[in-house]
Amino acid sequence: MINSRNYNFSILFWLNKDRIQSNGEMPIYMRITIDGKRVEISSQKTILPELWDQKAQQVKGKDNTIRMMNSYLDMTKGKIQTIYNQLIFNGGNITSAIIKNQFLGKVVEEKPNHKTIMEAFDYHNLKMAETAKVGKVSEKTLVRYKITQNKVKSYMKEKFKVEDKSLPELRLSFVTEFEHHLLTVDKIQSNTAHKYIKNLKKIMNMAVGLDWIPSNPFNQFKCSYQSPEREILNREELYTLMNKEISIPRIEEVRDVFLFCCYTGFAYSDVYQFESNAVIIGLDGEYWLSTNRQKTGTKESVPLLPVALEIINKYKDSDYCKKNNKLLPVNSNQRYNAYLTEVADICGITKHLTSHIARHTFATTVTLSNGVPIETVSSMLGHTSIRTTQIYAKVVEQKVSDDMKMLRQKLHFDSQKLKIVG
Repeated sequence: MINSRNYNFSILFWLNKDRIQSNGEMPIYMRITIDGKRVEISSQKTILPELWDQKAQQVKGKDNTIRMMNSYLDMTKGKIQTIYNQLIFNGGNITSAIIKNQFLGKVVEEKPNHKTIMEAFDYHNLKMAETAKVGKVSEKTLVRYKITQNKVKSYMKEKFKVEDKSLPELRLSFVTEFEHHLLTVDKIQSNTAHKYIKNLKKIMNMAVGLDWIPSNPFNQFKCSYQSPEREILNREELYTLMNKEISIPRIEEVRDVFLFCCYTGFAYSDVYQFESNAVIIGLDGEYWLSTNRQKTGTKESVPLLPVALEIINKYKDSDYCKKNNKLLPVNSNQRYNAYLTEVADICGITKHLTSHIARHTFATTVTLSNGVPIETVSSMLGHTSIRTTQIYAKVVEQKVSDDMKMLRQKLHFDSQKLKIVG
C-alpha cells in the first residue's frame, strides 16, 4: 500500500565544526529532515575545511582519494533515498528517526499510530456539520454530540488526568465508569446520562466501520430508559386557563401562546419560528401547520383545532406580529417560562408550568383522552417511533376510567334486557 501523503524530505551534507580534529580536519555529517524534524548522522569521513564545497555537497579535487570519498557520499545518500522510497511504498509512518535507525541497522519497534476517541468525535462532528448545512441533520443534534464530546473529555481529565485516549485502550470499564461520573460528578439524571452514552457508542461503531478498531467494546453496555412522570394539565385546569380574564397584556400573550401549544403539540422552539404565512390549507380543505422539528429535524404536521385558530386570528393584526413577520407574539424562552409562573399564579394552578407541559397536555388531555389513536398522535408529534408516544398513554387514567364506565353501563343494560326477555 503506497503512502499517498506528501512529505517534505531532504538530505544535506555539512562539516561539523564543533568536532574539529587535531590535524585540522572536520567530520562530514549527514542531516536528514522530514517535515521540519531532523536527525544527524556521521559519515565516518573527515576532510580539511578548505577542501569542502558546501554548495556542491562534495569534496574539491580530482585525485583518486577524493573521487572515492565523493563516490562514498553519493552512495550513502542513495541508501537513505532508497530507505525513504521503500517506506513510501509500504505505506507506513515515516519520520527522520525511522530512516536513521534503518540506515544504522537498528531495529526499533514503532508504536502503532492509533486513532483516538477525540479524533473520532472530531471526524464524526465534522461530517455531521456538513450534513447539517444541507438540512439533512438538525443543528441541535450536532450540538448534542459536541456536548457529549466535552463530557467524555471532562471525564478523562478527572479520571485519568489526560484529555484523550487511543481507541484500542478503551474497554467496557471506560463506559461503566463514565456512567458513574455522569451520575455522581455531573449529577444528571439516568435517562440523560444514557443519552450521552448512546452517542458515545455511535461514535465507537463509526470507528469500527472505518476500520480504526476491530470491535466496539461498549456494545455490552445496555442503555436503559426509565419513563418519567409526565406533568400535564387535566381538562378542568385547561378550561380554567382558557377562560381566565387576564388584564396584563404580556401575561395574556404568554397564556395564549401556551394554550396554542396545548392544542397543537408544537414545542416552544417550533412556535417561535412560525412566520405569519405559516398556516396552509391541507388536502382535506382544513387549516394545518407543518414544520421540521427544531429538536430532531423530523416533520410534524397538525390540523388546527378551533382554539388554536382563534388564537392565531386574535394576533394576526398585532403590531409585534406585523413588525416581526411572526404568527404569534412569542417571547424569548427565558422570559416565556418566567411569565408562565405568573400565569399559573393568576389562574390558581399549582403545577409548575413549562413549555414542555403544553406538549404533554396535547398528547394526553387533548388527543389520547378524547379517543385519538396513538398512531395519529405519534405522527402529529413528529415522533420517529411509536414507543416514544407510548410514554403518554399510561398517564391517561381518566380516559380509561371513562371507557370502563361506558362498558359497565353497556353490560348492565345488556343484563337487564336478558332479564326482561327471560
